[in-house]
Amino acid sequence: MQLVDIAVNLTHPSLAAQAEALLERAYAAGVCQMVLTGTSLNESEASLALCRQLDASGQRLFSTAGIHPHDASSWSTTSSTALKALLNEPEVRAVGECGLDFDRDFSPRPIQEKALEEQLALAVELRMPVFLHEREASQRLLEILRSYRDQLPAAVVHCFTGERRALYAYLDLDLHIGITGWVCDERRGTHLHPLLKDIPAERLMLETDAPFLLPRSLRPKPRSGRNEPAYLGEVLREVALHRGQSEQQLAAQSTACARAFFAMPTILESGDTDS
Repeated sequence: MQLVDIAVNLTHPSLAAQAEALLERAYAAGVCQMVLTGTSLNESEASLALCRQLDASGQRLFSTAGIHPHDASSWSTTSSTALKALLNEPEVRAVGECGLDFDRDFSPRPIQEKALEEQLALAVELRMPVFLHEREASQRLLEILRSYRDQLPAAVVHCFTGERRALYAYLDLDLHIGITGWVCDERRGTHLHPLLKDIPAERLMLETDAPFLLPRSLRPKPRSGRNEPAYLGEVLREVALHRGQSEQQLAAQSTACARAFFAMPTILESGDTDS
């Protein structure tokens, strides 16, 4: 089986220090391609640099570039220009992580909305997909997205943890859905189990959001308590179980979906690529 992890925070200090070993463990576990998440201008630049440093082939590591709603207060008159330059780099495959977070409200909501709308405008201009974050803000996110959706090639709500109503509204807007180890959490993720089968195969992607969201069902658990791409198979197992699919079938579908969304090449069994 081949898997694609669409959200790895490889610039996080807990991962960056062991990045090469982490990637080797991921590849050994069948996670053959990864998307490194950019959450600010600095982190987006760092993610791009890691792609170039750690993937000489240019076929396995890709990144996003954007400003997370937590960091929306950093948005300035020069942010759009700086971000556009990053988005024009070939390794960068999506705008984001951007969106709305009305749960923690680390940035004022009007500023979150302004930063999101300007990033959506960039995605429209550059014809790039969007990597979205949403917490306790689905209704407002939908209202904003509707004005841009017809002009966007694609968008994914990453780390979906919401309720049925939000999921169906996102699907009605033809959005992709990213599922993390949240689905493996018996305390707060079980509401997702009956919803998983309703996500069309061509719009479902898997992610770890490492180093966060270590699957609670994982055995044995790492002593560090830290998540990493090598554990994506546990998310695959849980999602396949509740969709009534084999792990092989779900792996093939989610990998094809991720490659199409992020315009990534196919990795052949020999390790070569088919562009």
